[in-house]
This record gives sequence, structure tokens and C-alpha cells, in this order.
Amino acid sequence: MLMKEYRICMPLTVDEYRIGQLYMISKHSSEQSGGGEGVEVILNEPHTHPQHGMGQLTEKRIYLSSKLPAWMRTFVPRIFYITEKAWNFYPYTITEYTCSFVPKFHIRIETRFANDDGSNDNIFGDTPTPPERVTHLDIVNDPIPEKHYRKSEDLSTWVSKKAGRGPLVADWRNESKPIMCSYKRVQCSFEVYGFQGRTEEFIHKNIRDILLVGHRQAVAWTDEWHGMTLEEVREFERELQEQTNNKLKSTQNNAGSAPPPRPAFSRSLSVTDEPSLKKMGVKTPAMPDSQSKPPMRLHSTPE
Repeated sequence: MLMKEYRICMPLTVDEYRIGQLYMISKHSSEQSGGGEGVEVILNEPHTHPQHGMGQLTEKRIYLSSKLPAWMRTFVPRIFYITEKAWNFYPYTITEYTCSFVPKFHIRIETRFANDDGSNDNIFGDTPTPPERVTHLDIVNDPIPEKHYRKSEDLSTWVSKKAGRGPLVADWRNESKPIMCSYKRVQCSFEVYGFQGRTEEFIHKNIRDILLVGHRQAVAWTDEWHGMTLEEVREFERELQEQTNNKLKSTQNNAGSAPPPRPAFSRSLSVTDEPSLKKMGVKTPAMPDSQSKPPMRLHSTPE
């Protein structure tokens, strides 16, 4: 299991981001849904935890077959999904991902939000993350895949009329008031012989891009959600969830009732190593670099 901690600062308060996060997740999920792929909401209801108190539990199915690298599509059925379960006890959240086809795939993300500049080295209050496993992501200066660049989301030119903030300059983290940080402890496991190391690294590369894009959007869309109450943003969330669910159901119904195509080989992926694949005539190219492929958007959004 490969664990890393990501820290992403934003020119917002923790209370503001609670609204902005829910808005961004809903809007992004809606934008990404179509053509039989996207986010289906299975469950979204209040939840009580003995330690963290009242919160919200959501369960989603994320359909993204076309987003997989070519070497993995060889084994995976055309119709498959990743399950996302999220426990939101804001300002603390837990999100877990499992795969409908690869049982040994698992991602766990713990998040804490704090009104600071990302300098807390033990935000989770247990074992500090080793410095070499900590990555600070800069939503202004760090590059993102060209496919996801939008001029309207470029925070070096962004201005929020409602909040009176922006644009963000090169040294914005030392000058921005207010400022908050999203601390994310990400554990990734893909226990498949011959694929574990490179797949876990590949997933972390994509998570980095996902976090950058998502947090940039939350800030760039400030004037769309700023001033909304929690009840209003929850209603917005319900409306868009209904729309995205209907998109997926409509596409699946139009596709007919034929069973999904079988994978190219029936041998279990959990015991398929690279030499055996070559004997079976399956090409196994090197893991693609994250800059040459668009990121696999696991989270219906980055938290």
C-alpha cells in the first residue's frame, strides 16, 4: 500500500469551502456524465458516527471504462464501475473507492480542513507523515493537463466580485487573507502481482491532477456558490444528482438489454502477471505518463 499526504491551500475559509466543495462536486459530476459514463448516486443521507457526530453518508457508482489505460482495458468488461463511499463529518471526511471488477483495488482518503497555510505537520493527530511523502500542491502555479485548462479557471487572472478576492499572484500563499488548507492522506492499494507498484504510482499521479483541477474549480466558481446556505447547496446537489442519474439510465436503456461484452480473457486478473500475459499474446506497454493521458477522474470529484 502506497501512502502520500497532499496539502492544497485556497484563498477561502473552512466555512466557505464547505459550501464551495458541495457545489463543485455536484457541478463537476454533472459535467462529466454522458455517453453511458459518469456518476450515479446510490445513497445520500444523514449519518451519525460515535466519534465524529452528525454527518452525511454518500455512495456513488462512477462509470469510466474509457478512462482506463489501454493495458487495463484488455481485461475489464466494457461496463464496469468504481464505488465511492464518503463519510462527511466536516471539517473531517473519509472517502473510499473500490472496483466492481478488481476486488484488490482500494483507495482511502482522509481529509481535514484547517484555517492555516498548510504548515501543520500532524493535522490528523496520530503519526506525522514523513516529509518525503508530503506534497504541497499550488492551485495557481502547478501545471495541469492541457485538456483540463480553462481560461475562466486560471486563478492568476481570476477575480471574485462577491468575495472581493483575486487575482492570485505567484507568491499568493504568503499574502492571501483568508487562507485555508485541505490536508489529504491518501492510501492506495492495488494488490495484483506484476502490476502493484506501477499501478499505485499511476493512481497517485492521477490523484494529484484531480486534486489540482478540482480545487482550482472550487475557487474559480466562487461567485456561483458564494452566499448560498447549506440548505440551498444541498438542494442544488439533489437536483443535479437527479439529472445525472437520469442521464445514465437513459443511455443504458437506449443501449438495449444485451448483456455487457465479456472481457478478452476469463483468467482472474488477481493472478495474472506480466510474463503470463505475454505468453497469452497480450501486449503490456509501459505505464503511460500522467502528462500524456488525461487523468482518470476517480472521485466524482476531489473532496
